[in-house]
Amino acid sequence: MCNYFVFVECRAEDRLEQPDEMAAAEGGHVTLHCKYITDDPYPYLFWFQQKLKVAPKLILNKLTSGGGSTESEFKERFNASLDTSTKTVPLSIQDLQISDSAVYYCALRPTVMAACSALVQKPLAHIPLNSSFLTKLLNFIGF
Repeated sequence: MCNYFVFVECRAEDRLEQPDEMAAAEGGHVTLHCKYITDDPYPYLFWFQQKLKVAPKLILNKLTSGGGSTESEFKERFNASLDTSTKTVPLSIQDLQISDSAVYYCALRPTVMAACSALVQKPLAHIPLNSSFLTKLLNFIGF
């Protein structure tokens, strides 16, 4: 078993607030809310989808500069915008399908970081990491 650690910098206050669960009707739309708290002036936010017994999939990422990208399989119906004034990055899903049933995670860069006094591994909201998922995540965040 491998452990992955990325040494970045000391930020003890980075965190996310996300509601526990939501329900919506097929064919409708839903907005999943995520509030971020960080002293980083240039946060990098991600949304992931995890279906039962499947590794999480990256949906999209957003930068404060207005940049970011959406994975091709999600481009048609999934959208998010990063609002630095309210420190939110809501994910909107249009034309809901039964296959959209999943756990959705909001993540903030850095997701793995060094603490000032000891090494702390911060998971992506308790997402189990495997090497291919971690490699893709690290590529997206520029490591």
